[in-house]
This record gives sequence, structure tokens and C-alpha cells, in this order.
Amino acid sequence: MTLNGIDVSSYQSTTYSTAGLSFVMVKATEGTSYVNPRHADQIAHGRAASLVVGHYHFVRPGSMSAQASYFLQHAAAKAGDILALDWEDTGVPGTDKDTFIKDLQAAAPHNRVLLYCNRDFWLNRDHSSFAGDGLWIADPDAPAGRPRIQHAWVFHQYSEAGGIDHDVADFASKAALQTWTAKGTPKPAYEPFPGTAWFTIGRRSPIVAAMHDRLVAVGCDHYQSSANKDVIGSGDVASYEAWQRKYNTEHHKGWTGDALKWPPGKETWDALHVPNV
Repeated sequence: MTLNGIDVSSYQSTTYSTAGLSFVMVKATEGTSYVNPRHADQIAHGRAASLVVGHYHFVRPGSMSAQASYFLQHAAAKAGDILALDWEDTGVPGTDKDTFIKDLQAAAPHNRVLLYCNRDFWLNRDHSSFAGDGLWIADPDAPAGRPRIQHAWVFHQYSEAGGIDHDVADFASKAALQTWTAKGTPKPAYEPFPGTAWFTIGRRSPIVAAMHDRLVAVGCDHYQSSANKDVIGSGDVASYEAWQRKYNTEHHKGWTGDALKWPPGKETWDALHVPNV
């Protein structure tokens, strides 16, 4: 299940519709010289509708620490609000993106800090896979909740309609989102890596079936059929190795040989996002 939300800036009304929404993300600042003049009212409108609110900063080339401070000063976030870095400027390298997020996490320990970027930035400009507390991925050409990446994500901006950007959050309920933003429990409930020794041919488990479904979903389907998909077999081996090759290429890992072979490793398993069963 996912939750519906939107993101807004000065281009949108301060009285945007909140019907059917669980959260809103509002632009606060850009660089060190711009503040969204509607930010405070847009945040207040979201709070009045009991939405989870987030604030985001459009980063520009320059001092990351100065921009993080400027953002926090003008966002005036409360504990439990979300803070996000909007990374769209090609003049800001990935190392600066990482610095901004780390500075923000240190300065705002009671808030979740996210990275927002599109697929091009994530797949081709990012080389650390660092997204703070979670990734907010923009992929408007993908169905809601199915962004075309393999890394775990928290929010997906999937369309623009009626002058509003629409998003979904990967939580089972609004209460779960609120618990996460309050930093009460880690998110999400995905299957932890069971260890390389667990992946033996013939093992039967609902985790295997969930892995099967995720491998198909990410385009690494080398199965002959879905019969007995809860049992590890040759199709799982071929499909998972295809996934490791894909992950290796998209994240510029430079792995070769046995690093691309069965059994699964923790990094690719965590990135596969196998739901907890």
C-alpha cells in the first residue's frame, strides 16, 4: 500500500486541495537568496488538514553549509517534519549533495532528511547511493509506486496534473508514516539479508517467492515458470545474477567474476527491496 501526497512551491495556491492526501512537501528555499513567499502559509494549510508536512531546499552551486543553515533558518521545521534536498542543478556534484545532507542531519537530529532527484541524477550523476534517511525519486514516466530504479525509495513523484506534482509514499498507513517521521521505528519492513549460506538450492520459503516477484518486477526475469516459486531453483540463480549485473552497471560498482555470481550479497539484497513476509 502507498499513501498519496503532493509537492508545491510558490507556483501553487496556499489553499491547495488536501482531499485524499496524507502528506505535502513544500519548497522553502533556494540557494542562499530565495525564500518561497508562500511557504509558511502552504505549510500551515497542510498542518490544518492534519497532513504530514515536509520542507525542501533547491540546492545551487556554492557553500553547502551556508545553504543548509539558510534552509533551516527559513523552513522553521518542527520535530517530526521532513526535510529534503532538491538536487536538480547540474553544477552541484554528488559530493556536495552528500555534504549538504550530512550537514542537515547533524543540525536537525529530530527530522528525517531525504534526497530528491530524478532518474538521470540518481543513475548517472550519483556515485555514492547516499540519500540520508531515504530517497524521494522523480520518475513521472512510471506508474505510481513503481519507479524505474532498484534502490529502496521512500517517496515517488510520479506525475504532474492540474498544475500539481503528485507523489506516493511507501508506507502501509498514515500512522506508519507518522511513526517513521517521528523517528520511532526504522522504515521499511523489508526482509533482512539472511546470509549467503541461506541461499541453497531446494530451500522452500515465502521469502523465496517474494524474491521471485521482485526479480520479475525489476526486469530480471529468467524464470521458465512461476510453479513452486517459493523453492530456490535454477531460475532464481539466473534471475538474481541478472539483477546483480544490472545493479553493478547502474551503480558503477565495477564488480567482476564471482562478485556477480550466485549467491546473493547483502548490498544487492537490500537494494532489491524484498517485502517482509
